[in-house]
Amino acid sequence: MTPVLLVRARRLELPSWLQLSWSWRITWLYMAFVLFLPLGALALKAASVSPDQFWRLATTPEALATYRVSFGLSLLAALLNGVFGLVIAWALVRCSFPGRRLLDALIDLPFALPTAVAGLALAAIYSTNGWIGGPLFALFGLKVSFTWLGVAIAMVFISLPFVVRSVEPVLEALERDQEEAAWCLGASPRQTLIKVVLPQLMPAILAGVAQGYSRAVGEYGSVVMISSNVPFKDLITPTLIIQKLEEYDFEAATVIGMVMLGFSLVSLLMINGLQVWGRHWEANPATGA
Repeated sequence: MTPVLLVRARRLELPSWLQLSWSWRITWLYMAFVLFLPLGALALKAASVSPDQFWRLATTPEALATYRVSFGLSLLAALLNGVFGLVIAWALVRCSFPGRRLLDALIDLPFALPTAVAGLALAAIYSTNGWIGGPLFALFGLKVSFTWLGVAIAMVFISLPFVVRSVEPVLEALERDQEEAAWCLGASPRQTLIKVVLPQLMPAILAGVAQGYSRAVGEYGSVVMISSNVPFKDLITPTLIIQKLEEYDFEAATVIGMVMLGFSLVSLLMINGLQVWGRHWEANPATGA
């Protein structure tokens, strides 16, 4: 190669940070078409709305009511799953009982089951003439289906596996030597659980709760089947977006969608932060505490 061509080749050579392998190129291309372009189109559509109009559409009384239902009930469902998911994970790891493997397989059922089918099943079971909803209505006058309580149950159903699957591998990896040492030093089983086991499980519990919370906020299929979808009662934000689209109110649907997207990004940052903190705590438990 002549000196002139060599100089030109060096000028055209890309920086080291742009010299990506084929796997990276395919990854970025695939993510661009599947994720970045659709979200970018949504952001551009929302950018066409003036800030005053954006705020007005995002904070209408109807939209604020759906935020309270979606975010509030999702938090309630996530906290419930944080407690009972820990109990279930403990039973699967530390206990031996008939049907354990079957229960372990059924935990993942909300992942595989179509959400509309799950909502239909929950609505039938918790209706006033259902297997569970019938006795609750007859004995206590408590109506579950087509109320906010039914929405909360649907959110609990679809977000439970996140906590169980986050805690289970961490609980399996815990060394029993620490618990035995605590017992030898005179700690009761309750003290051992609170002061030895739970601190090590807390990062996994928080990560599972955060993931379940994000999943419940964006849920639509199962919730819409068990909810009455009445504004200011049990209407959730994803259903409101669908209603706005059916009314050809694309600006309102886009603005509310951007609010949900912003929340999803914040939740993702929180989940990543909890995972980083959990890894730091496992490596340096003294400083992490």
